[in-house]
Amino acid sequence: MDKFLRYAKVTLLAAFLVTTPVFAAGGGAKLASANIDPDNVNSLQRGAANFMNYCSGCHSARYVRYKTIGKDLDLSEEMLVNNLMFNAEKTFETIQASMPAADAARWYGTAPPDLSLMARARGADYIYNFLKGFYVDKESPTGVDNLVLAGTSMPNVLWELQGYQTAHFDRHDNADGSVTTTFEGFEQIAAGTMDSEDFDEFVRDTVNFLAYMAEPVRGFRVDLGKWVIIYLIFFLLIARMLKKQIWKDVK
Repeated sequence: MDKFLRYAKVTLLAAFLVTTPVFAAGGGAKLASANIDPDNVNSLQRGAANFMNYCSGCHSARYVRYKTIGKDLDLSEEMLVNNLMFNAEKTFETIQASMPAADAARWYGTAPPDLSLMARARGADYIYNFLKGFYVDKESPTGVDNLVLAGTSMPNVLWELQGYQTAHFDRHDNADGSVTTTFEGFEQIAAGTMDSEDFDEFVRDTVNFLAYMAEPVRGFRVDLGKWVIIYLIFFLLIARMLKKQIWKDVK
């Protein structure tokens, strides 16, 4: 019951967060589909490793426990300790950021958000395009800007994997004096350690894990839903048979 109430609170909080509007920068660039597969355990395992290696230094996930991740992702306690628990000692602990929030706020202007519910609040497609949307911007304090979230204070932590790219925009001067900016595309200017396909898969696995963290009970909910549907079909057959039996003599 306590576990159910905890997840109910998380779901309610996500319902409020998901109402936050999302706009793409650069003149309304459309979000590409992340095409994640929540049932792909191998992808979730790779995504968990990606998250711990590249995200958990700054971002926490306070609503998810390591033991829950281990159970859902078919990971033994030994695998959890050796591969995921970099700054935790017990499997019942939640994921805490390695960087102190006060230091992060001083360095970046704001503390990095907790990512437990980010996929529920923003959507998998938003995160997928955000992680791929960094481009070189000499005017930015971090040296990069982001197509999806313009002016973000987050640096491109995946630059070594993705490499560097620039963004091309087309400016249109309107008759009323306003200016419309349209995103034309990215141009790779320095290669990373991954090619574009491998990097896409890396980001997709990471987003898949973030989506899992936002709703760890999804698998249980889906399985329960199947049994509920089977019960309702069985009950419908029994009800129809009972109706025919009761009303068989009525003309």
